[in-house]
Amino acid sequence: MNPGVDRYLIDGCGRCSFYQTPQCKVHTWAKELTELRRILQESELQEELKWSQPCYTYRHKNILLLTAFKDFTCIAFFKGSLLKDPNKILFTPGENSQAVRQIRITKFQEIAALESIIKTYVSEAIELEKAGAKVEFKKNPEATPEELTSKFEEDAELEKAFMALTPGRQRGYILNFSQPKKSESRMSRIEKCRSKILKGEGFNDYKKT
Repeated sequence: MNPGVDRYLIDGCGRCSFYQTPQCKVHTWAKELTELRRILQESELQEELKWSQPCYTYRHKNILLLTAFKDFTCIAFFKGSLLKDPNKILFTPGENSQAVRQIRITKFQEIAALESIIKTYVSEAIELEKAGAKVEFKKNPEATPEELTSKFEEDAELEKAFMALTPGRQRGYILNFSQPKKSESRMSRIEKCRSKILKGEGFNDYKKT
């Protein structure tokens, strides 16, 4: 057991102003998170705390996250798009998500019915990692907005953090920044997302909270 995850279940994740309060989504789904944690601890995975959330790894490689949203709690597989999903229980978290897939839980009673299936999906995810399987990301067909390029020239920290993001996360930001017709609107979006980029988060991360 990881003491960081113990603390997460007590205090919350700290991703919003409800940290350490009864309103925190972690507390809303505490019973479900605890039960899902038990299932994951029975696997070969190592329990860690990354991005203020329980993260389960295999030989230091990220396999899945256990996290809470407003309307559900979920297991999010980093390479979920490679899973076979014969039970049709995987959700795509955002329209631009190329790799991550989620098993969503909305009621505690669902976990008992899904336990064996969850274990099967977790085992498959581990085997994919052992085999060195990789998600083939689509290359970004969108050009980087001029405003983002200009921002990089004056903000080396932002550029470094952006380039460290996965291709899918980079694409998500580029799509969002490119939407406004006015340059000042595009720059405003970049400024608003700066803190998320510096944290290594994608545009759609926690969007549904």
